[in-house]
Amino acid sequence: MFSIEFCAGAGGQALGLEQAGFRHSALVEIDQDCCKTLRLNRPHWDVRTEDMNAFDGKPFEGLELMAGGLPCPPFSVAGKQLGDRDERNLFPAAIRLVDEIRPRAVMIENVKGFLSPMFEDYRLKLRTEFRKLGYRLDWRLLNSSDFGVPQLRPRVVIVALRTDLVEAFDWPDVNPHNPPMVGEVLRDLMAQGGWIGTERWARSANDIAPTIVGGSKKHGGPDLGPTRARKAWAALGVEGRSLADEAPASDFVGMPRLTIRMVARLQGFPDNWQFYGRKTTAYRQVGNAFPPPVARAVAQNLRVALSVQRHFPMRATA
Repeated sequence: MFSIEFCAGAGGQALGLEQAGFRHSALVEIDQDCCKTLRLNRPHWDVRTEDMNAFDGKPFEGLELMAGGLPCPPFSVAGKQLGDRDERNLFPAAIRLVDEIRPRAVMIENVKGFLSPMFEDYRLKLRTEFRKLGYRLDWRLLNSSDFGVPQLRPRVVIVALRTDLVEAFDWPDVNPHNPPMVGEVLRDLMAQGGWIGTERWARSANDIAPTIVGGSKKHGGPDLGPTRARKAWAALGVEGRSLADEAPASDFVGMPRLTIRMVARLQGFPDNWQFYGRKTTAYRQVGNAFPPPVARAVAQNLRVALSVQRHFPMRATA
């Protein structure tokens, strides 16, 4: 099955879709550093450094899935929450592309703020627009920790299905057990420099991580977020005011900092996934990513629905 993805970022959703069995016809991303990351890891992927607003979807008509991680600031509680009045809102572009591509399913990731009561009218408007195109729109708030990601990271996943596919799709079941704790996940990486305090630290870092915040090009640097987030990291024995280039040395004393690789592992990326650029650039890509395990869980169920209904004709919509 083939997909096209917009606002692909550093590849979190793309990797999850790949793991679920989708083949990418194209990945569209306006940020050049993110595109370099995608090409660095998957040279065979067709990565397009283009603006979604100007992209022509007609050559991709008929693909099974259209996916995207649309910009979060229009709906984020950390921003002004302008919603559809925010120039970064790409839902209008997504609707246009759905009309051009006519995929059998759509999968879009966004922040928890999308479900805010202040955006209820906009959500209803989106449902109406998708219904006009022959799709049923639904969404669900998924906690990344329910899918094995050792992090408190709620994300809204929006799914639109052609009306003849609706009954074949089920939201994924959550894992029957809690994810591993930060200390367990990062023990080996924290010990790479021979730090004698690794085991003690690992035992004390006995909770999942707070939400990793990547920031934007205008705001945010190589740190683990604002004051409240840093306090949560400090409770895990992690210094959150900056990131480290490497693991603590053998004689290190104090609270260790995380490296880009450690943060990426907490996001659910495999250790062989590389990030282009220096620390600030790489961290921004990691922190803004959609955790691959969550994307994979939803995509697996979409693939099942698409397989079951592959030979069914499309029913007319009211």
